Amino acid sequence: SSSTCTSAAASSDLVEETNFMLYNTKAREKQLFVPRGKEPISMYVCGVTVYDYSHIGHARVYTVFDVLYRYLLWRGYDVIYCRNFTDIDDKIIKRAQETGEDTNDVTRKFIDEFHVDMVSLGNLKPTLEPKATEHIADMIEQIENIVENGHGYEVDGDVYFDVPSLDGYGSLSRRKQDDNRAGERVDVDSRKKDPADFALWKSRKPGEPFWESPWGEGRPGWHIECSSMIHKLLGEKIDIHGGGLDLTFPHHENELAQSMASCKQCSDDFSRFWVHNGFVNVDAEKMSKSLGNFFTIRDVLERYHPKALRFFLLNTHYRSSINFSDSLLNEASARCYYLYQTLVDCMGVLGEEVPTLADCEKHKESKEMLSDALRAMGDDLGTQQALAIFSPALKSMNEFLHTKKGRKNPKRVEALKGYYSGISEVLKILGLESEDYQAILDGLKVSALARCGRTAEEVENIITMRQDARKNKDFEKSDQLREEL
Repeated sequence: SSSTCTSAAASSDLVEETNFMLYNTKAREKQLFVPRGKEPISMYVCGVTVYDYSHIGHARVYTVFDVLYRYLLWRGYDVIYCRNFTDIDDKIIKRAQETGEDTNDVTRKFIDEFHVDMVSLGNLKPTLEPKATEHIADMIEQIENIVENGHGYEVDGDVYFDVPSLDGYGSLSRRKQDDNRAGERVDVDSRKKDPADFALWKSRKPGEPFWESPWGEGRPGWHIECSSMIHKLLGEKIDIHGGGLDLTFPHHENELAQSMASCKQCSDDFSRFWVHNGFVNVDAEKMSKSLGNFFTIRDVLERYHPKALRFFLLNTHYRSSINFSDSLLNEASARCYYLYQTLVDCMGVLGEEVPTLADCEKHKESKEMLSDALRAMGDDLGTQQALAIFSPALKSMNEFLHTKKGRKNPKRVEALKGYYSGISEVLKILGLESEDYQAILDGLKVSALARCGRTAEEVENIITMRQDARKNKDFEKSDQLREEL
């Protein structure tokens, strides 16, 4: 999978001229990202709870971290990208009870469906995709260590993390102990020593899956799974831990606490960088099922091409909230069409020989465009800036392609080759590249027609009718037909 992202790594100048500054939530600032040494970069991103189809919030988080993965690969780094599946949880148990299915059948189905969505979005497969249920023994071992070190306690077969016992709790979210509430997805349990204490192990309830443990039959709490799997698969310290902004507290805060508490001398640098993406709002309101503005990835892809959705997601900086609306998706579709149509027209002039980075190096304006776009990517993954930098280049390309002056320019072919190769390089990092841009154009047309409830023939007929009206100098009818188009 890394082969699609590393073509520029061979051109060391491009990598060396751009530092990579990445925002670290824990430090509250952008920091220079460099590898720890010769070890591969380790990146862990919290995955989905597999009880339903994935929504556009999931589309955003996993597209953002796919671009980060691609960018690290482009810089020539070896990367171990780990993204888990939470396949034991209250919501999964509830879904299984509602449908009369086994929990394993529910999780198996939605893991498969999640993979379908990720392929549709163009996201690369992570190096590792562990399931929580594959690591119950590792979770039990870490819980035992936490209790042994004085940071956990057992009550009637449940085990809780003793939050006040750990100095430094809150260092990620910067919440004071007095501000903390239960770190659970359920109401406060009166048996807790402190309201902020959270479950490490839950005792067995009738009709629920369970495992044997030193505290009796039961299942793990939500927070313990990620820190256990990280310790097991990636080690006691990783380079990047990612997820949505809503995971900062309590989930990531509790992961950090568990890591610190499970060994006697562990510091709070469990992850060198904590990276979080912003929320998705729908028509300026927070997306939620209760508001009725909740959309699955499937819902959106029934009406918009996957590349248009990806373009839309990357056209806002990953740390900012993104406003999801039909008008913005329509705008993204139009900009996508312009981008890919320009590349198709370009190859129509250049023929079958695909331009290379060497062509970009030869053309001053193309080289500057590529450098600017890569600098934007190096500045905390400025995907929206990189896309904006394309605009003047695409305008120039269309002048070379379609104007009389441009077609006669002696540097026409050199410029088109340079721009094409430079834009292609950035598209690979963004996951917007394709081996068949014409197929994307055709798909964008199909989606647009579906949205307006028209067929291609109906649109062609309106175009013909407008041409006839113009010939007959019936400008009022011509204008009406133009509005309809």
